[in-house]
Amino acid sequence: MLRVIVRRLLQLAVTLFALSILVFVWLRSLPGGPVDAMLGDRATPERRALLVKALGYDQPILVQYWRFLQRTLVGDFGASTRSGDSVLSVLGRAFPATIELTVAAMIIAVGLGVPLGYLAARYRGRMPDNLSVVGTLVGISIPIFFLGYLLKDVFTQHLHWFPPSGRISIGMDNTHVTGFFVLDGILTREWDASADAIWHLILPAATLATIPLAVIVRITRASVLDVLNEDYVRTAEAKGLRAKVVRQRHVLRNALLPVVTTIGLQTGALLAGAVLTEKVFNWGGLGTEITNSISGSRDYPVLQAVLMLAAIVFIVVNLLVDLSYAVIDPRVRVR
Repeated sequence: MLRVIVRRLLQLAVTLFALSILVFVWLRSLPGGPVDAMLGDRATPERRALLVKALGYDQPILVQYWRFLQRTLVGDFGASTRSGDSVLSVLGRAFPATIELTVAAMIIAVGLGVPLGYLAARYRGRMPDNLSVVGTLVGISIPIFFLGYLLKDVFTQHLHWFPPSGRISIGMDNTHVTGFFVLDGILTREWDASADAIWHLILPAATLATIPLAVIVRITRASVLDVLNEDYVRTAEAKGLRAKVVRQRHVLRNALLPVVTTIGLQTGALLAGAVLTEKVFNWGGLGTEITNSISGSRDYPVLQAVLMLAAIVFIVVNLLVDLSYAVIDPRVRVR
């Protein structure tokens, strides 16, 4: 197990190094560049020359990259050109919002996807299977932004069951501890704030969960069908083991490996999908920061920090998925 962790951490370091090169080169190839973004309408040749020298952009490209890498390693991404706040403070406000939304969406997707996929495989060719196939096709086909606006129209405008936007009601005097509003309410025992945060979370989380839910159902169904045809399952049944024991020990556990892989990939993909969901529900997370940094303000320091942070989260999630293989399948530990 330790050898697997060390190998994955080395891969993580190499991946982040390669990504830092791509981000560094890409941001400097964008129209205008960081200098014009900072100066805006005040961009005279004299001001531009002074800022280029102050930022070190007159140095050779390798020197610039080395300084960029040094600052990145210590978490110094500079200041936002839009607000003037440090990039770390911007991420500190936005990152918990996206993680909270992503975790809630994956709880819905996994909590419903694995049981529904198993039921579809168990009743193959019958009504539950047919409904799951149709439902997953619909879930994958509907664009997130369209579904978000549709759910808002039905559940906020007509039924008035959920709030239309935001993470918490205006005027709610909640204490901020971690930035995760649901968790903050639990830690401070402000149960009304926690309940209000959950109330705001349900609709955007359900919207974001549709695609991973559909994918997990399909993968679980296919994986369970493959396992049901294995010799060891038929042997277990022939020995007279109870159906519940066969399902838990021989079917579900062996079918989980591809499902866990899919869950890891979908969790990372939700960071990208959250851009549209956060825009629809005015959520104020990383997706919102990406949109604001690209459109109009060209806030390159925030953009490069968000890209690096998203990559780190994606890689760490997949590292945890790889380590979970050893828990699910003891043969992985042997190899």
